[in-house]
Amino acid sequence: MASSSSSSSVLICLLSLLSLSSFISSSTIVIPLQQQHFTQTPSSNPWQILNNLASTSLTRAKHIKNPRKTHLSKTQLFPQSYGGYTVSLSFGTPPQTIPFVMDTGSDLVWFPCTDHYICRNCSFSNSNSNEITSYKPKLSSSVKLIGCQNTKCSWIHHSDVQSRCQDCTPNSKNCTQICPPYLLLYGSGSTAGLLLSETLNLNGKKVPNFAVGCSRFSLHIPTGIAGFGRGSPSLPNQLGLSKFSYCLLSHRFDNTKKSTQLVLYSGSDSGDKKTTGVSYTPFIKNPVDRKPEFSVYYYVGLRKITVGGKKVKIPYNFLALGSDGNGGTVVDSGSTFTFMEGRIFELVASEIENQVAHYRRASDVEASSGLKPCFQLPKNDEEISLPKLSFHFKGGAEMDLPLANYFSFVGNTKVVCLTIVTNSADSAGVSDGPSIILGNFQQQNYYVEYDLKNERFGFRQQTCK
Repeated sequence: MASSSSSSSVLICLLSLLSLSSFISSSTIVIPLQQQHFTQTPSSNPWQILNNLASTSLTRAKHIKNPRKTHLSKTQLFPQSYGGYTVSLSFGTPPQTIPFVMDTGSDLVWFPCTDHYICRNCSFSNSNSNEITSYKPKLSSSVKLIGCQNTKCSWIHHSDVQSRCQDCTPNSKNCTQICPPYLLLYGSGSTAGLLLSETLNLNGKKVPNFAVGCSRFSLHIPTGIAGFGRGSPSLPNQLGLSKFSYCLLSHRFDNTKKSTQLVLYSGSDSGDKKTTGVSYTPFIKNPVDRKPEFSVYYYVGLRKITVGGKKVKIPYNFLALGSDGNGGTVVDSGSTFTFMEGRIFELVASEIENQVAHYRRASDVEASSGLKPCFQLPKNDEEISLPKLSFHFKGGAEMDLPLANYFSFVGNTKVVCLTIVTNSADSAGVSDGPSIILGNFQQQNYYVEYDLKNERFGFRQQTCK
């Protein structure tokens, strides 16, 4: 009897592996990608819109620099103030389609779960959880709770998992204790729930035994999050992707319903060939030993920043990832405006001010928008003269940002503000965490590629439609 049971288990395991292998060897998967929308009427005040974006971007940066702490923002999360991009994924049998924020700065995939999902302080939905699309476990025949001794449980509880499995004896084969609840902290809030094993449906292809979080309670986060980071539970890692790419629509702040594409590539689709017109820079090895909480991030080697062709003299220890795990640059789809450490920002902003001395500073707008520097442009049809901002990466890749990717007009006024946020860190040294976080506002209208197989980050400027 034991032998028969063992054979059945092996057969089931082989069938699961064959199903996943079938997905991995298939053609690329294309998923619509669009800006995130909420139901509340947005603010019509252009200064307030930018202030909300700046505030949430800075809150996000604080979280990335210190993932073990929640930094709640007091601003309301209007549609324009989040600045995220969403994908719709289908889980269960039959499939249930749920919207997720695509986030390269985290790894777990989780959705609002059950009819009793609670979202506190979700002002955009008037605290009404009925407006939030949630997954219903009772409607799926393929859902299972993940056990405490399942390897996937250790993905979210790490080495601490054994101390949490108190009802299980070591090497027990009959342990029925489920994986302990998770609590995840994000820059904008937190979420808590249980880990499930469920079937992910991608364009008609089934991926069984996908580990996904079933969140019962969230604070400030109304929508599920699809982690695309470098950790084990992320969507790219669970699917064994060789690379993924996206092209981000321009931030119009008008609740456009247009979408572009998120493309998932299987192990045999990309090879070592480069995508036409794409510049590449290698990923930098994560500081796993010193800062294991940063292992999920995509570090890139930003070597210098130029303003109007002039190199900004940034101390090397800010740009390089130090042996202590601090400094360096990460790419994050979940951040809106790019973040720069105080010392870096001062140097970049100062050089911009020197080259834009012919325009008057709009100090009143700076105070109300939360951004600086802001400049009053001429009211006539005189040609606008603003310096080019460029990022230069290891390997020779250069990102020459279009003006709309680092300066934003305030409503219909003739005022522009630099769309980069900073902290009040001591300019004498590097603070904890990455020194620069490249946000999605600076990535808009770029084809962006995460080549996981060849450990490189690629980009090319193009119009995302």
